[in-house]
Amino acid sequence: MGRVFVSPRMGVRATAERWCRAGRGLRDADRPALERLAGMAMAYSSQGFFAFDDPLEAAIVAVLAGLVREEERSAAGASPGGNGIVGGG
Repeated sequence: MGRVFVSPRMGVRATAERWCRAGRGLRDADRPALERLAGMAMAYSSQGFFAFDDPLEAAIVAVLAGLVREEERSAAGASPGGNGIVGGG
């Protein structure tokens, strides 16, 4: 009997799909945020995540990378003299 191997890419996609399904139980206001996170995970699923053995770890790193990138873009657009931290003076 052979082993079934799920590639990190397939695992990340499955994880993101589960996150979307789980979002159906959330309030309408919260659902788009979870769908956005799932989208971030899928957007990165084929880019270099062959190094991860755990698809969940790959999905989480993808989401964190997406959030950091968004934060950096936001900070770059911040007013001069600002530190780019929301709520920080």
